[in-house]
Amino acid sequence: QVQLVESGGGLVQAGGSLTLSCAASGRMFSIRAMGWFRQAPGKQRELVAAISSGGGTVKYADSVKGRFTISRDNVENTVYLQMNSLNSEDTAVYYCNVVTWATMQPQYDYWGQGTQVTVSS
Repeated sequence: QVQLVESGGGLVQAGGSLTLSCAASGRMFSIRAMGWFRQAPGKQRELVAAISSGGGTVKYADSVKGRFTISRDNVENTVYLQMNSLNSEDTAVYYCNVVTWATMQPQYDYWGQGTQVTVSS
């Protein structure tokens, strides 16, 4: 089982950048595909980006393509989300989770505290 702790959120002006981190503990992190999800107020949680276990394949939601970059460090057991050109629609709580690559669904039913990203216009 992998335990996950998100960090790096904050308040940023539109057009600004943030980098989120997801620190994983537990065994077998390096063989798990990982994803960043977000949930805005009044909306369902959605997948933002995913990365394969080795980091060679990534996927993005259309809304963030060209602006966000997901990466991972399997030595440090950390997944990152670099977010550029932020806009108000990116305001949400961001979470990470293990993902099932075929379905892009989160594997774990429980979620960490997440990290709040607020973009001011």
